[in-house]
Amino acid sequence: MASSATAPNSLSFFSSSLFLSSSHQIPKTYISVSKLGSGRVSKPLSVSSQLATLPILSFEGEKVGETYLDLKAAPEDTARAVVHRAIVTDLNNKRRGTASTLTRGEVRGGGIKPYSQKKTGHARRGSQRTPLRPGGGVVFGPRPKDWSIKINRKEKKLAISTALSSAASAEGGAIVVEEFGEKFEKPKTKDFLAAMQRWGLDPKEKAMFLMIDVDENVAKSSRNIGTLRMLTPRTLNLFDILNADKLVLTPAAVEFLNARYGVDAVEEEDDDEDETEEEA
Repeated sequence: MASSATAPNSLSFFSSSLFLSSSHQIPKTYISVSKLGSGRVSKPLSVSSQLATLPILSFEGEKVGETYLDLKAAPEDTARAVVHRAIVTDLNNKRRGTASTLTRGEVRGGGIKPYSQKKTGHARRGSQRTPLRPGGGVVFGPRPKDWSIKINRKEKKLAISTALSSAASAEGGAIVVEEFGEKFEKPKTKDFLAAMQRWGLDPKEKAMFLMIDVDENVAKSSRNIGTLRMLTPRTLNLFDILNADKLVLTPAAVEFLNARYGVDAVEEEDDDEDETEEEA
């Protein structure tokens, strides 16, 4: 995540201070979570945390306070691998895998020899459905395939919190705006663009808004802005976090992130991870 002055064309998450400097990082902590009564202890998960202070802006664009994000993050030496695996998994799982072609044995027709074997001056041919002819079968064409990749719930959760922590720690990468759902009496894109300019946001740059509840007028006022993504905790995903130049949060969204991805967040039981360990 980068500011408007240095926003690159590609994903800017890797250039965050999370990977460039470790002077402000809290020493690594090791978390071990296991099911009660299972008799097995899972492999320690090495995580770090970084406290980021974010300004709180009013609807008019004035600074009215500060808040903080204290999220878990993967260590510097493994952060890129964790986030890369999670984003590849998300993109692969979106593929439907329904592309299909017909081979020469499946395409219709071709049961009769098109012309005599000899005395025609043409190459020998036994079927019109050969891959060498238009309308024939396809050689090594795509077939239905399952592209899905499995990832443990804790690993995916750590990738999202790492990306959020990286965006929050970058200079100008994230801001907090007071609840503004009731400020829009009717849907109007012009009013939303004016509010973005008061908050220091460039409509030409990609911005991701995270709100607990999106008011109908806010959703209709922002849906025509192609560079803006309006998300809720249910639709929060890694791609939009990495693809955005700036994150805009509400105070309620900050509380949710600290509770869900913070250092003191309670780890959920992950049945899929236990099954993976048993198979290994």
